[in-house]
Amino acid sequence: MPSQNIDSIKTRFDSRLTTLEHLLKTAQAHFSDSESFLQERIVADMLPFGTQIAFTCNQPRNFALWCDNKPANNLDPEVNSLSQAYEHIANTKERLEGINVEDAKLDEVSRIDLGQSLYFELSGSAYLDDFLIPNFYFHMVTAYDILRKLGVPIGKKDYMLHLMPFVKKA
Repeated sequence: MPSQNIDSIKTRFDSRLTTLEHLLKTAQAHFSDSESFLQERIVADMLPFGTQIAFTCNQPRNFALWCDNKPANNLDPEVNSLSQAYEHIANTKERLEGINVEDAKLDEVSRIDLGQSLYFELSGSAYLDDFLIPNFYFHMVTAYDILRKLGVPIGKKDYMLHLMPFVKKA
């Protein structure tokens, strides 16, 4: 059995998407009636918070598509409303739930198109470990950092939400 399996990958992505949704809800409460924080950035040459939501969702979304032998299909990076952001997260979670492949899929070598006539060929495990997971966390951390920069009251416990059920009082 591989060190990781499809179900554990689905669970990991799903729990972190729940964290992303929690961060979004916390920001929504902090900014009350404004959605303008969706356009905020850390620095001018980085993409805005709303785009970070889409790009975070793209990784598990494209994993689900890969599992179904379909090409990557990224979400529209222009996220201009909270409803659109929540919809991206919900639809991505739904795609994850629909994954129904054997763990042996992780051993398959596939061509991954990157656009601009570029591609690479990787096993499913390498695609996950070397491309999807790093990109997933990069965009999730960037979203978190934008909210911290804006003064949203979040901290490590919000980012590590998936561990909270295991925390015990001494």
